Amino acid sequence: MSDMDSLPTLKRIAEALDRIAPAAASAVDLSVADAFVWRTETQALSPVMRVNRVPVALLRGIDTQIQTLIDNTTRFANGLAANNALLWGARGTGKSSLVKAAHAAVNKDRANTDRLVLIEIHREDIASLPVLLGLLAKQPQRCVIFCDDLTFDAGDSSYKSLKAVLEGGIEGRPENVLFYATSNRRHLMPRDMIENERSTAIHKSESVEEKVSLSDRFGLWLGFHNCDQETYFAIVEGYADELGLDISADDLRAQALEWSMTRGARSGRVAWQFIQDLAGRLGKRADLE
Repeated sequence: MSDMDSLPTLKRIAEALDRIAPAAASAVDLSVADAFVWRTETQALSPVMRVNRVPVALLRGIDTQIQTLIDNTTRFANGLAANNALLWGARGTGKSSLVKAAHAAVNKDRANTDRLVLIEIHREDIASLPVLLGLLAKQPQRCVIFCDDLTFDAGDSSYKSLKAVLEGGIEGRPENVLFYATSNRRHLMPRDMIENERSTAIHKSESVEEKVSLSDRFGLWLGFHNCDQETYFAIVEGYADELGLDISADDLRAQALEWSMTRGARSGRVAWQFIQDLAGRLGKRADLE
């Protein structure tokens, strides 16, 4: 076959490779919003004009965690040293709500040109972190990358991308980027997976060191636990006051208690779900911002 004869075939091969190649990362303008979602399918950041969040004043029973995270975030926003943070603990206890609320609190009195940018990356997209960091490293804004419900299961190797970012990679984390994650697991992997690997490993003390050490690379650990009844009532009452719900304190507590019993739990999430139901029954919207 001559060179001329092979040209159509080579052209088709080149076009097929172009179609299956990953999209090139798009240029980003972080000045259009202070919150974005990372989209791996387009290798681009989508602005979020209205963040789904709770005002920090309505978060109850986690005062120490609130102050610690806001202090850490403020230092970072001011160009000072700060730690990556892992917020771990029971479901529905305010972990992700605190990250978003802290971001809003830090930005409250900052000029538009000096605002901290919050970027959400989904758990399944962690492997694309190096691409995202490459984009952000070129930006003047300081950014917090946020991953909600971060966990790793057996056979999942994407944690290696995060591990290099947090500490230890040649390039490391860009100076203008911090990483916050929430998880139900302190060590980001299930207990049965840890025990299984320890029981089958030749060197049991070293078998899971690589994965367990991932959580150690977060300089700041904040623990969250199920709230007691009084804290649960305080959360409910705070929401009711904020929304202006017309209900007596006794009725509010009685209904909130019944709701928690049907759910078998007391938490900030359960309190908000109750308030949404109550607001709907009272003919009100449940908009906090």
